[in-house]
Amino acid sequence: MTNLVHRLGERIRLLRRESNLSQEQLGELAGLHTNYIGQVERGEKNVTVESLEKIAAGLRVSMEELFRYIDPMKREDDLAKIHALLSSRSNQDKAMVLKMIRSVFDWEASKYK
Repeated sequence: MTNLVHRLGERIRLLRRESNLSQEQLGELAGLHTNYIGQVERGEKNVTVESLEKIAAGLRVSMEELFRYIDPMKREDDLAKIHALLSSRSNQDKAMVLKMIRSVFDWEASKYK
């Protein structure tokens, strides 16, 4: 299979693991066979758009999110690292981090007034 198929499979595996789902659980949520999920993650299957839509729904992400960061020209930047760290955290944790970031920006802005 192509490098794109492998990168997409790796992305699906990453999102599945971030969601703390097994291949079996994702298969159930997506309405796809567990073996098929494994083949997609390993880049052994050239997955259809319909199956990608089911997988995205099972992962509770948009199609845009599913394809994010698979382009080799776009290296993972700091924002992507922050997103990856926060993706599996509770809403309370996310709100706390947002509050801390705003505090840092407010403090920084006050230095230059």
